[in-house]
Amino acid sequence: MKTTSILTCASLAAAASAFVIPQARDAASKSSSTINDTAILNLALTLEHLENAFYSGALSSFTADDFTNDGLPVWARGRFEQIASHEQAHVQLLSNALGASATQPCNYSFPYTSPSSFAALAQVLSGVGVAAYAGAAQYLTNKDYISTAAAILATEARHASWIAGPVNKANPWSGPYETPLTFDSAYTLGAQFITSCPSSNPSLPVKSFPSLTLSNTTLGQVAEVTAGNNVTVEGQYVAFFSGLSTTYVQVQNGQINIPSNGMGTAYAVLTSGNTSTDDSTITAGVVVMQFPYDSTGGIESNVRMLMAEDMM
Repeated sequence: MKTTSILTCASLAAAASAFVIPQARDAASKSSSTINDTAILNLALTLEHLENAFYSGALSSFTADDFTNDGLPVWARGRFEQIASHEQAHVQLLSNALGASATQPCNYSFPYTSPSSFAALAQVLSGVGVAAYAGAAQYLTNKDYISTAAAILATEARHASWIAGPVNKANPWSGPYETPLTFDSAYTLGAQFITSCPSSNPSLPVKSFPSLTLSNTTLGQVAEVTAGNNVTVEGQYVAFFSGLSTTYVQVQNGQINIPSNGMGTAYAVLTSGNTSTDDSTITAGVVVMQFPYDSTGGIESNVRMLMAEDMM
């Protein structure tokens, strides 16, 4: 499996930003013959299976004492048990809706080693789930499915805010708008934890992007940009998704200037253009960036980078 950057604490800038509606990020990147309600629900079910395995596995590994001894609140494990039951319910609902067409759970490997590292990764995965539903909603045609997806999305968003805020003391939201992710971006972030899947599972119209690495995410500073699979980064753009906005920074001499302010969670990808970004223009990614949270109302300047390979 590729290693992808999964969590970076930093701030994101609005410099050189271009407002892009969510549809523009994924427009024309998938054909109607491949993206239909069944494919969308199976992609959602793929991510729900992953989350279901993630929560159930961690809760079977760590006791209530393990949580509190690792510095988490005494009520944290009980709430995570509720989230685990929600994910199980989502799996059951989507599986019933898809019937014989439903994708089955895969085998997974999650890089948590303690309750606190589990909680940090839970913040990332819950955010990805919300962003995936937000990005896919435009493609659903069955009104009942739209209502169901909205109901799941709302609960996933509550999970994400609770994990980020009370548990991890991070920013519980990303401004007034959620950040929609394209199909391939959402799948890329989930695929790094999948080790194998049943051969009988239906084929999904998605692909996983090569890895993207930013060497430094300190506010306003220079970062080296590298990508996997021998992808050439020079002259391309790093696109930062935050809410409904996209910020483009061109790679010059293998570097970019990291923008300098923002809030909540953002996602960075390498893309060939700087006017719109969809699955046909993204060449590497995805980096998940988490802005520091200051309970006094400001934005902290201290930053850190937590890479997937550091957690393996």
